[in-house]
Amino acid sequence: MAFDDELAARVRVMLTRTKNVSEKKMFGGLCFLLHGKLLVGVMKDTLLVRLGPDQKDEVILEDHVSEFKIPGRGAMKGWVVVDLEGVEDDEQLRDWVQRAVKFVSTLPVK
Repeated sequence: MAFDDELAARVRVMLTRTKNVSEKKMFGGLCFLLHGKLLVGVMKDTLLVRLGPDQKDEVILEDHVSEFKIPGRGAMKGWVVVDLEGVEDDEQLRDWVQRAVKFVSTLPVK
């Protein structure tokens, strides 16, 4: 599976103090789960971020952000893709990871 190992390592560091986080290879990349629910993922050299459907509409306007689309299924509600330029520094990455944690923490635990 081809994904940016350096970006994955940075995400891992951001999540070290968050309890109940696990990793799973999927979608051709490496995904991080919180309480068994997808949180963020590293796909090639991009960051896949799970946000609430309401948040997606506002963040899609930010630089280096696009909708997450699955071929044959279209855009996935509540998911965005952030290009590497949008997570170049740790502050940017931390912001995206925290947004995802904040949203996924509101979902019922499996």
